[in-house]
Order: sequence, then C-alpha cells, then structure tokens
Amino acid sequence: MAQSSSPLSGVADRYAQSLFELARDDGAIETVESELLGFQRLIDENVDFRRLVESPAFSSDEQLRAIDAVVREVGPSVLTGNFLRVIANNRRLFVLPGIVRAFRKMAAAHRGEIEAEITSAHPLDEAQRKELAEAIGSYAGKTVTMRESVDASILGGLIVKIGSRQIDTSLRTKLNSLKLALKEVG
Repeated sequence: MAQSSSPLSGVADRYAQSLFELARDDGAIETVESELLGFQRLIDENVDFRRLVESPAFSSDEQLRAIDAVVREVGPSVLTGNFLRVIANNRRLFVLPGIVRAFRKMAAAHRGEIEAEITSAHPLDEAQRKELAEAIGSYAGKTVTMRESVDASILGGLIVKIGSRQIDTSLRTKLNSLKLALKEVG
C-alpha cells in the first residue's frame, strides 16, 4: 500500500499509536474510538472544521484556540480533548483523518477483528452479508467487520480487500481477462 509508506502516514501512525496506548492503559479504547469517529464525521460534514484541519494557513495558536472551542462544545473525554489540543499545538491537525484510520485499525486488531472492504455490483442482502462474513472470518481466523460499497461497473461478483490482499471475482475483471486471452489467440 503506497499510503502506509508515505511520511504523513508515518506521522499519523505514530500519533495513533501513542493515543492507542494511552487509551488502552485507561481502559478507554472504545470511548476514544467513538469520539475520533465523531470528529471524522465533523471533518466530513462541516466545511469550516474541514478547512481548519486541512489548511496550512492557520497558525498553531489559531488552530489551538479553534480546537479548544470545538472540544468545549463537543465535550469528549479528557484524553481525546487533550490529544486534539496537542496535535493542534504541534500543527498536525492535517493528519487527523490518518490518525482516525490508524487508531480504528489498532482498536479492531486489539478486539481480534479484521476489516474487509467489500465492493459488489448490487447491495448485499442480510443472508449474503452473513455468509460472506462467515467465509471471510474462517479464512482470516478473526471476527470480520465489513465496509460495503456498491459499484455497478463491476457488473457482478465481488471485490474483497483485507489489508493488502485483494480477491477480485468481479464479472468485469473476468471479461477483461477473457478479452486478453482472445487477443492472444487471434
């Protein structure tokens, strides 16, 4: 994965690791994870907050004052609030989305879970979802959390990503392989 070797990902991973260890020691992994997801939603849904997080134009004092106000308004745990203040003070708010992703992976691993990204041509029904989760779980030897997306362009089948592994049984990929094989024959 190219993302994991980028310098920004390394910074996000180090901050997430530190936060994870503090949360684990406090028995607050679920609380911190939930609060981080709330801040990720805020980034996704609030243009002003997203600008604060992403823009290098704000000084560390401006970022710290803004984060302090948001923390007072939202009211997260002391650990999450102090963590956000530290990354604002260090001018690292721009890595917050990466920190959230890394923390979620650490929390899932801690719980013995693995995340699978599922892409299907049509939404899965409950029976298909259950059968797929069981199949992936027996393959991985862990409890599976599935993130599902629909992409009609794959025509049929599934694309399953687990960590850096990808299993592509999509009809689009099979048709492309068939086209290549026919070109070689002809």
